[in-house]
Amino acid sequence: MWGKRTGHEKEGRRITVQYEGGEGRIEVINPWVIHVFAPLHTQEPESRAVEQPNPAFEACDYRVSEREGQLEISTEKLTVRVYDHFYVDIYDAAGTPLCLDYRGGRDPFLRRGNVSIAEGEGHEAMRTSGHHKIEVLKAMEGEEKFYGLGDKTGPLNKRGYEYEMWNTDDPSPHVESHKALYKSIPFFITLKERAAYGLFFDNPFKTFFDLGKENSAYYYFGADDGNLDYYFIHGPSVKDVVTRYTALTGRTPLPQLWTLGAHQSRWSYAPESRVLEVAEKFREHDLPLDAIHLDIDYMDGYRVFTWDNERFPDPAALAARLRDMGIKLVTIIDPGVKKDKGYSIYDEGLEKGYYATDKDGVTYVNTVWPGDSVYPDFSDEPVRKWWADNQKIMLDAGVAGIWNDMNEPASFTGPLPDNVRFKNDGRPTDHREIHNVYGHLMSQSTFDGLLEATGKRPFVITRAAYAGTQKYSTVWTGDNQSFWEHLRMSIPQLMNLGLSGFAFSGCDVGGFSHDCTPELLVRWVQVGAFSPLFRNHTAIGTRDQEPWAYDDETLDAYRQAMKLRYRLLPYLYDLMREAEKTGLAPLRPLVLEYPQDPKVREIDDQFLFGSRLLVAPVVEQGKRHRSVYLPEGVWFDDRTGERLEGGRAVLAEAPLDVCPIYVRAGTLLPAYPDRRYVGERKVDELLLYAYPGNGEYTHFEDDGESYAYRDGGYNEFRFAQEEKDGGLVLSLEKVHAGYTEGYSSIRVAVHGVVASSVILDGQSIEFETEDGNTSFNLSASGGEVRLNV
Repeated sequence: MWGKRTGHEKEGRRITVQYEGGEGRIEVINPWVIHVFAPLHTQEPESRAVEQPNPAFEACDYRVSEREGQLEISTEKLTVRVYDHFYVDIYDAAGTPLCLDYRGGRDPFLRRGNVSIAEGEGHEAMRTSGHHKIEVLKAMEGEEKFYGLGDKTGPLNKRGYEYEMWNTDDPSPHVESHKALYKSIPFFITLKERAAYGLFFDNPFKTFFDLGKENSAYYYFGADDGNLDYYFIHGPSVKDVVTRYTALTGRTPLPQLWTLGAHQSRWSYAPESRVLEVAEKFREHDLPLDAIHLDIDYMDGYRVFTWDNERFPDPAALAARLRDMGIKLVTIIDPGVKKDKGYSIYDEGLEKGYYATDKDGVTYVNTVWPGDSVYPDFSDEPVRKWWADNQKIMLDAGVAGIWNDMNEPASFTGPLPDNVRFKNDGRPTDHREIHNVYGHLMSQSTFDGLLEATGKRPFVITRAAYAGTQKYSTVWTGDNQSFWEHLRMSIPQLMNLGLSGFAFSGCDVGGFSHDCTPELLVRWVQVGAFSPLFRNHTAIGTRDQEPWAYDDETLDAYRQAMKLRYRLLPYLYDLMREAEKTGLAPLRPLVLEYPQDPKVREIDDQFLFGSRLLVAPVVEQGKRHRSVYLPEGVWFDDRTGERLEGGRAVLAEAPLDVCPIYVRAGTLLPAYPDRRYVGERKVDELLLYAYPGNGEYTHFEDDGESYAYRDGGYNEFRFAQEEKDGGLVLSLEKVHAGYTEGYSSIRVAVHGVVASSVILDGQSIEFETEDGNTSFNLSASGGEVRLNV
């Protein structure tokens, strides 16, 4: 549509390229990030993901020069060449091609036969996707691997798959052919032999991604409306891409520590006696727990911000009783407001014009849990403020967190019609443009309301999301099933969510629909114990899914996994602190840390927990062993203590109560003593496990709930170890002291070393040796320790 280039203008970080049929723009965000834009819908970019001011926007030098047949834009790291028809090719600083536009047209693989015959029998026939208003085709060299796109189904590597970004409430069993689920995160990473880069297509309309399924010569992304608006994000490593993408769209903020504990949920725990029964059973069976979630049945006729006075006569008293047991209350809030004159939320919103309307300006009504319902227009700032203020209703009742659901937005009749109208902060638009960001804006409003009311770090969980929602909310993968296939699928889903910027994510442990078998529940909790959001949740009508509802073997194995999670909480908290600073998620694919190892690029049934622990869960029924690939380096089998050379596969024994875990040599791993909930008692003594080798680690400690750490109210420790002169030298130093309620001592346990003496700052100290390990205590102020063997 653009035709020949006719000129260009440079202004600030933007280069506008004129064409016969319009204009395109190249914006230099920083030396590694380039913004490609054409005003096909609005004159300027309007992003719900890329907010201003933005740390990714850096002042940098760049050069613009006219060459024969091209306009060349060069930064310190990239060269961008712009041609006729707004073709854009991107090279690294050495001139190596990274991302080139495909010059041919779409050419789908041939499909043969009369598919209507198959459809007549009930089969869903494969068809080539139609053309779209916006289409960007990129050339493939052949070795590309693709990651990201949120929690889409299928394997870790998305090559050969196609997806749609259209937030969809689909409770049918999710399989690889699902093109759309609850979230729209139009960002993916391309890994090539020599480099990695990301592409973020910031278009909230329905968008389409084909990663070589249609034709292996190209991949493409497109949209039915909106602007041509995408960001190229150079690595060269996968880590660099994630870090730069999250600088652009925002990073997961450090959550309250209790939110990293165990959550228990069901549709539904009601009445309040059932809630208390569940809480008491957790304590009776010595199972750690920090939160119980209440699904829709706690409400009065499903009216949001209300309570059923018969089932829950005194919510504040219930919340107080649970708090005394160390358990927080989290309640679901859907966007659908019951159409009910006399119901204060409905009346106020109607009076102030806060709901989406039909094309004639009449409040739009559809059917959800309350029956006839209306939809708050979260695209309008006054509505977001009103909804945020309403969160105080729940907080005053003792609720500690809010769970947003059905916010695709969903209805019992399917997606809202395209012509439903929204105010869109002063530029009215229709549902096509708001649909994918509706849940994002609801999460933003909820986050703001909790922050304003409490001053603490908000806990919000959402089902629907868009790129950037990670700034406001944790997410889960939606209505999965109690199938082994869904356990297997959850691992690449969570890894790709992490690569897409969502560091705080999880899935329904045990599965939401169907009945979970004892063995499946155990294997699922062994994955859930390493998921940042750790929640057991199941549907109405399914069998009880609490661990005591099964046999003693199941209960014991479940308890073991939960207690491991709680011991590792300081490590997970450190990883969430890292996520806030770098965008890197705790649960990681091996390819993130070892991108040059071709053997890890397709591994999606094992993962890294941070960079130091490798977790290889059993995800097949009846299996009591599995093959585990260990990347380069030295690893310790956490169960047997065996020291193993990496770069190869090993066979791991995995009885029902064992999830194979391997620890990288040189690891220093912080841990807590057993506790039933976060804050049960002050942690005076940090446990520090040392796995011999060369390595260092930074540990963070604060009050676990406030923002005081941003003003220096935290302690930071730097731990290091080095194998030296036949012994092991440990350095433990408090490098920042801003939190007075911190540890008084540290107990160090050195794995696989039987010391003959332990020297602290030149003086011998007492130590213990047991089972081939050496343990000793020292003050939290630290020091240098030498273990002589």
